[in-house]
Amino acid sequence: MRLVDAHCHLEDEAFDGDREEVIQRALKTGVVAMLTSSLDREGALKALGIAREHKGTVFLCIGFDPTIDDEAEVEAVMQLARELAEKGEVVAIGEVGLDYYWVRSEEARSRQVARFKEWIRLASELGLPLVVHSRSAGKYAVQVLLKEGYDRVLMHAFDGRVGWALKGVREGGFYFSIPTSVVRSQQKRKLAKVIPLENLMVETDSPVLGPERGARNEPANLPLAVEAIASIKGLTVEEVAEATYQNALELFRLRGLP
Repeated sequence: MRLVDAHCHLEDEAFDGDREEVIQRALKTGVVAMLTSSLDREGALKALGIAREHKGTVFLCIGFDPTIDDEAEVEAVMQLARELAEKGEVVAIGEVGLDYYWVRSEEARSRQVARFKEWIRLASELGLPLVVHSRSAGKYAVQVLLKEGYDRVLMHAFDGRVGWALKGVREGGFYFSIPTSVVRSQQKRKLAKVIPLENLMVETDSPVLGPERGARNEPANLPLAVEAIASIKGLTVEEVAEATYQNALELFRLRGLP
């Protein structure tokens, strides 16, 4: 069984004490690749170091926390993304997007939308897929993406309505990654049921969204998501594992995997 953790945060300080052990535990469970997504410039540089140390296993996605309203920091991260993309050290832009859970004012949300469009255009400029954060803003993120016409998209841990997810699948060909919290989340279970297997990936979003609420999550838990999806869809674990693996290879163009 070959698995790709399509979205995690190995650079998070939660792993500072045992990061190497976390990566090795994941490899032992069949996780052959982990895509770590940074949220600011400092995190991107830290994630870059991890990806370089674990070349061929850990892959870098450069993104930005949409709740941070700092134009200078955004510009710095975008420039870093351009520089690293030229060297082939970035596999995606993200996570980026909208967060209407923490950001409530219309003015701040409007700035988020404008910035989200900038990230979409950067991904297009660099020829890279886009990993999208859309907490409490799934409908709006899908609308922006469809209007901008970008289709190399992974909606990570989508918490919106199933109808909007299906709109993203049908009109944009978007992928959706189901997190390990699917074992306890009815919304994620509904999503896993209706999204076609050819549009699904799996993720841990480590260190959060684990099988046990409040406990640190890690990539080694990824098989739990695969098992849950298989049960929900009436498929074998092997079918879900291989399909989500191939989907990740196709979107992110990962090289050198077994």
